[in-house]
Amino acid sequence: MTKVLHLEAINRSFGDRQVLRDVTFDVTAGRMTGFVGANGAGKTTSMRIILGVLAPDSGEVTWQGSKLTREDRRRFGYMPEERGLYPKMTVRDQLVYLGRLHGMTLDAVRRKVDELLEWLSLGERANDPVENLSLGNQQRAQIAAALVHEPDVLVLDEPFSGLDPMAVDTVVSVLREHTHRGVPVLFSSHQLDVVERLCDDLVIIADGVIRAAGSRDSLREAYAQRRFSLRVAGDAGWVRDLPGVSLVDLDGARAVFDLADDADDQVVLRAALERGPVRSFGPVTPSLAEIFREVAR
Repeated sequence: MTKVLHLEAINRSFGDRQVLRDVTFDVTAGRMTGFVGANGAGKTTSMRIILGVLAPDSGEVTWQGSKLTREDRRRFGYMPEERGLYPKMTVRDQLVYLGRLHGMTLDAVRRKVDELLEWLSLGERANDPVENLSLGNQQRAQIAAALVHEPDVLVLDEPFSGLDPMAVDTVVSVLREHTHRGVPVLFSSHQLDVVERLCDDLVIIADGVIRAAGSRDSLREAYAQRRFSLRVAGDAGWVRDLPGVSLVDLDGARAVFDLADDADDQVVLRAALERGPVRSFGPVTPSLAEIFREVAR
């Protein structure tokens, strides 16, 4: 049975303000699910409900087909957006302490901590108090804290915040190692370029409502317009005169255009070939950022 974390019709209000409305989506084993939305959209509230920090007003969270229990949640790894480590403790002592809280033996947790410190390039800072670390290294330590007990599920709220590009790559490689083992990973991020590169699946939330959810490729296909890009040897301005063509962008030899539903893209290609060499021609696939802007507005 595929390990799936499933949210079904989750509703949650704070006073008279409803912040989640029938939130439903899956996080599947071995896949990284990006959870995106504007500030206040409901991402953190959803994650806290998954972890049991908050209770839903209605709806249910299940794991492998059964209602999520307290014991299940002990096997989850959670990284909150707000850093939650003890500032006076050293990085190593902090991680060992957290692993012991999860029931790991001292030998096992020490081995795991050494592994994580190496993976996350924190070895040289292992004996420094957390408060003495840079913000980026504090973020790495926070990620290590979520991983130390070898969790069955990872729920990470803004894990890439404050990381430089090289640190993002380091963290991504660690998370990919976990998905390769079959661990489901749910992460939120405002950095849509990172989400674009990293996620296998995407969930978009706006005003507490799931606006889109599915695999990265299926969403790109679903939200693709009849938009094409053409690059020729000469000037491509003639494209605007073809029937059914609506020019979007023209830059000398390159034209981006939309086609009417009854227009044939092969007609455009033949017209281009009649005028000379065609360097490239094909549909334009929307980026995740473009999809997000379309569905979240």
